Amino acid sequence: MSNQNPSIAKSILAGQYTVNYHDVGQGDPVLLIHGSGPGVTAFANWGKVMPVLSKTRRVIAPDMLGFGYTERKPGLVFNMDVWVKQAVDLLDALNLDTVDVVGNSFGGALALALAIRHPKRVRKLVLMGSMGVEFNITYGLDQVWGYQASVENMRKVLDLFTYNKAMITDDLAKIRYEASVQPGFQESFSSMFPYPRQKSVTMMASNEADIRKIEHPTLIVHGNDDLVIPVDNAFKLLGLIGNSQLHIFNHCGHWTQIEHTNSFTALVDGFLSHA
Repeated sequence: MSNQNPSIAKSILAGQYTVNYHDVGQGDPVLLIHGSGPGVTAFANWGKVMPVLSKTRRVIAPDMLGFGYTERKPGLVFNMDVWVKQAVDLLDALNLDTVDVVGNSFGGALALALAIRHPKRVRKLVLMGSMGVEFNITYGLDQVWGYQASVENMRKVLDLFTYNKAMITDDLAKIRYEASVQPGFQESFSSMFPYPRQKSVTMMASNEADIRKIEHPTLIVHGNDDLVIPVDNAFKLLGLIGNSQLHIFNHCGHWTQIEHTNSFTALVDGFLSHA
């Protein structure tokens, strides 16, 4: 099965759940945490990044609970406690004491929470198009979280992610739509961010006083033309995290790692490599 579907990789029991995860390369470990779009998997988010970063380090990219091919159990209520526990359980299962963490959007909020709650498990942070602070929900994010499964709706959602609309082809929309209607996918997704969705923004926001206490070296990355997560978030995080730096990509939407793969990976690799 995995031969046909690149999103299906290794599996490991982490806590109570069998987690689908990619584990490629050798060297210092880096954990990549995907975003929360419909039909998302770790591979869909990081497929272009993993081959580059894995040349110099060990790259671990799991499907978070409720997403992709990680085990689904009925009745699970999704929140930051559940996702942080999954991340820690995965590190424990892999016998990893400390990792660098790269979080995209929802994954950025999770990376922040992980650094706050388990500071010794994190060495450096990369927050890309990150949530994790309070903001008024954008039209784009409301549309993403409110996705109702159809090829047409998937096309509309994907168009929100990129500055360069030519990247969003009918084939890509069809592939992502088909991913979104795998058994259990849409059910868990539709239960995850219920209306009014501002509550989910708040649920994923860490306390600002706790964010100020973060001492980890932090790289903040954002697309200047992001329609899903406002670029103001990046400046807010820069103001809150003392040991941080910010890189803004012009002519770039929410998918920095896909629209500007080479520049993004070079930036991240340099940041993680620097003592």
